[in-house]
Amino acid sequence: MRFKLILSSVKTDITDHIVDSAKEAGATGATIIPARGTGINEAKTFFGLTLEAQTDIIMLLVEEHRVSKILETIKKAGEFDKPGTGIAFVVPVEQVVGLESQMEKFKEEVRESYF
Repeated sequence: MRFKLILSSVKTDITDHIVDSAKEAGATGATIIPARGTGINEAKTFFGLTLEAQTDIIMLLVEEHRVSKILETIKKAGEFDKPGTGIAFVVPVEQVVGLESQMEKFKEEVRESYF
């Protein structure tokens, strides 16, 4: 079984919507990491203090055959076609441990998808 990691950086107010949408598209769970970042535009300042928008990094470890659907769902749910709304990208995963309790379910779903 092959897995990929979808990483998405989004504003905190849409994190739950993104995660819920990804689950509806086939993701089995998510890890959310609070973050902050910078982009191409300068950060806003207020009386000399820099105001940085809080973001969340959403990590989704998903089966390879589900990646395209989940990524497209995240793009739509987060309205990533609009500037400054978020990004998502996929990285390969070489090895995974800790999913033993879910492996039988994954195998069954793969069998069902081929028949």
